[in-house]
Amino acid sequence: MSEYQYYEFLAIDRPLTAAEIRELRALSTRAVITRVSFANDYQWGDFKGDPDRLMERYFDAHVYVANWMTAIFKVRVPVEALSQGTVEALSACESIFFKATKTHWIVTWQLEESEDDERFALEDGRGWMARLSPVRDELLRGDLRSLYIGWLADVGTGMVEDDEMEPLRVSGLGQLTPAQQALAEFLEIDEDLLDGAAMGSPSVHDREVSQKDVDAWIAVLPRQEPTEILKQLLSGRGQEAERAIQNRFAAWRRESQGHDEASPGRTAGALRTSARDAEKIRAERKRQKRVQREGGRRKEREVYLKNLFKNSAAAWKSARRAVERGSGAAYDEAARLLVDLSEAYKVHAGPGRFQEELKKFMSGHARRKALVQRLVKAGIWEEK
Repeated sequence: MSEYQYYEFLAIDRPLTAAEIRELRALSTRAVITRVSFANDYQWGDFKGDPDRLMERYFDAHVYVANWMTAIFKVRVPVEALSQGTVEALSACESIFFKATKTHWIVTWQLEESEDDERFALEDGRGWMARLSPVRDELLRGDLRSLYIGWLADVGTGMVEDDEMEPLRVSGLGQLTPAQQALAEFLEIDEDLLDGAAMGSPSVHDREVSQKDVDAWIAVLPRQEPTEILKQLLSGRGQEAERAIQNRFAAWRRESQGHDEASPGRTAGALRTSARDAEKIRAERKRQKRVQREGGRRKEREVYLKNLFKNSAAAWKSARRAVERGSGAAYDEAARLLVDLSEAYKVHAGPGRFQEELKKFMSGHARRKALVQRLVKAGIWEEK
């Protein structure tokens, strides 16, 4: 099988200039390049560019998938979006890591070696960017659940000892956003481990921004801050202004109110125990659903048999018409109907009554060996 690699980059904060597009084109003649994106796949060769270098200069998000079962997702966020303490807390992780530039953090989530052969035999990497890129905006709003998911991937692969504490304490692990769910899927985090981590995680609503928070932040803004924001808005840099405000507000909340990240709580071993509990809960729910489905099917069967017995005369005629067609498929149809009649009579009249009716029915068809064999096999007729 040939090697396959897929590269995709996305510019979110600002579009690429014409000069930047020319620079990117020099790296690949085949790539699909727009003012906001770069995408290409490689069957034999390799990409000449350095993804981190491209992230530093041009792009805000990157997806890489290779068919030797490696998957990588990167985002670039302003340096003020993440505290140094958050980055240091995750510095020992293998599935998530950080690179600092003068102005940004480049955050990388990595699935280095998947065990899902089928996934990488089928997927080509396309579609992940649309699902994953909202993670960046969530980080800019101070939502660190995606970072926790990166650490949780290490727990799932056994890279974290049982006695190690979780590096961040985050809310809403039981209410992941679609992008965060996609990230967990991308990193192949076990469903039970995710559910186990959600146990004891405060509701995300407990961390929602209140008007009181907003008013308090505005009250302490330096006098020149609103002026700078208005200048950005009037110069057509509204998106940049919005993101800057979000970053500063999130940083202020962390410092003034204390963020989840500051209070480590559970050990990796406790999370694994919770995962086993979650597995049991999931198995029980699955069993209950199966019982409900079986109960529903049983009820439908009871109604069907009741109606079949009520209209048994018509059913015997239908079976007779099927037999008279004389084909294998017709015999199969007749045998199924006779088996159902057997069950209907057993419930509503007794098995003896059915045998009486079946003897009458077979009196004209005893020489049809193919039919007899089917009824004997079904256990409703004895060959003489």
